[in-house]
Amino acid sequence: MSVYQLIQLGRKYLQLWPQRAELANYFSEYNIIIFCRFVFRYFPALAIFSLLLPLIFNINNAYPQAFFYALFIASMPIQALVMLGVKADKFLPPSLASWYKEGVAKVNEQGGEIKLSLHKPRYLDLAQLLNLSYQRI
Repeated sequence: MSVYQLIQLGRKYLQLWPQRAELANYFSEYNIIIFCRFVFRYFPALAIFSLLLPLIFNINNAYPQAFFYALFIASMPIQALVMLGVKADKFLPPSLASWYKEGVAKVNEQGGEIKLSLHKPRYLDLAQLLNLSYQRI
């Protein structure tokens, strides 16, 4: 899988994961998703601020370091998407996979026919199931 595909998969995973605080008790991925959303919201402004900081305080020889820090901070959202893409493509552990399959069966019993993978589900499939189940509430 290419880096561009990982970024796209990470973006999809980030958008699918529901914003429900009760998920933090059951899934460690919830904290990762919250952190990634924080990075997307605040790090571009932080990168600009770190680039402008030597100008504000008139520090002449700090421009190369400020540029380096700004570039690093600005790349953090892309790094987060790549890491989310890698996580979304991983298979669920057996205990979580059995819980996932039970959840898909319950949704199908309640009248909603969903097309989710039952053979070797991935974290992206889990995010889709959680998103679907919280949309129905």
